[in-house]
Amino acid sequence: MNNQNPTHFLCDIADGVATISLDRPERKNPLTFESYAELRDWFRALQYADDIRAVVFAANGGNFSSGGDVHDIIGPLTKMSMKELLAFTRMTGDLVKAIIGCGTPVIAAVDGVCVGAGAIIAMAADMRLATPEAKTAFLFTRVGLAGCDMGACAILPRIIGQSRAAELLYTGRSMSAEEGERWGFYNRLTAADTLLSEAQALAAGIAAGPNFGHMMTKTMLVQEWSMSLEQAIEAEAQAQAICMQTADFKRAFDAFVVKEKPEFEGN
Repeated sequence: MNNQNPTHFLCDIADGVATISLDRPERKNPLTFESYAELRDWFRALQYADDIRAVVFAANGGNFSSGGDVHDIIGPLTKMSMKELLAFTRMTGDLVKAIIGCGTPVIAAVDGVCVGAGAIIAMAADMRLATPEAKTAFLFTRVGLAGCDMGACAILPRIIGQSRAAELLYTGRSMSAEEGERWGFYNRLTAADTLLSEAQALAAGIAAGPNFGHMMTKTMLVQEWSMSLEQAIEAEAQAQAICMQTADFKRAFDAFVVKEKPEFEGN
């Protein structure tokens, strides 16, 4: 991948796993116009990156993200025209679309504050791990906006259910880590000192699997939202037939025959 040294967030790539995080821990890692745009472009580029097979979006300094920076984003937004505001909201939505459409499994490792756009990023990930100290809030109504931000009204109900999502989006209240796990937002909770290692271990296991198959799985998970059951079954039939032509499928068979673990190469 070309942009392995981004300017507005941290990125480390090892053994097919990219670990990224926002890099303003003294401010609880807020997003800026620049970090939004660079993250969007980075996730878009993942579609063409063969060296990254899983992503961990990690906390930094005990917090995941405090959302849009009050001074760098919120203040300027109050002075923008409607055209400028729409360009901004489309850009933030494009980050979610890039995460969902990147073809690479994304794991959010959440600690501490995870609110606003930070909560949206965690929501857009495929899987989420968190510490008991994680506090997640979709607090858009608390700043006078609607809860329908960056796909929240479409995605959050699919994760935790319509009425629970409605409560969080109307009230902007914080969802505790225990609630998040019980409601299915978090896959599991882990101690702060093991959060990153557990997320990276999960990512490493995925990265060792059939990369093309994972890409197809992520694609179908998204596309089947708007399909009928008949359309979904047919789409999966076509997707699986394509996967059956990959070398990884044959590698798995050959390994099974000789009672060995397959070593997938992503093609």
